[in-house]
Amino acid sequence: MLGENFVYFFTVQGFFVGIIFGVLKSFDASGLFLYTFFITVFFYLFSHIIIALYYQTLTARSYKFPRDEHERELDYYVKEINKREKLIDSAIKITDIAAQMNKDEGSGQTS
Repeated sequence: MLGENFVYFFTVQGFFVGIIFGVLKSFDASGLFLYTFFITVFFYLFSHIIIALYYQTLTARSYKFPRDEHERELDYYVKEINKREKLIDSAIKITDIAAQMNKDEGSGQTS
């Protein structure tokens, strides 16, 4: 049964249960209307919860995680990050050396 059909079926059942309960419990038309309305809304929302849980468990069982593909992608990202770290480390070393040379030249010119 499709999920949509289940919701319709369960909502109609809730409507009839609400009418029966309202007739048995209420003493006026507004009470009948309120009982019918709230019980129908409860059945409607409950059917959506049931459908959501059903589809969640249904898709969880049939889903296959592509582990090899993800591992290849992660290995590629790790290699790229390592390359960039080496490039940044070499740029920092060059910058430190240049700063040291500038400091040495600056202190050498003043004396």
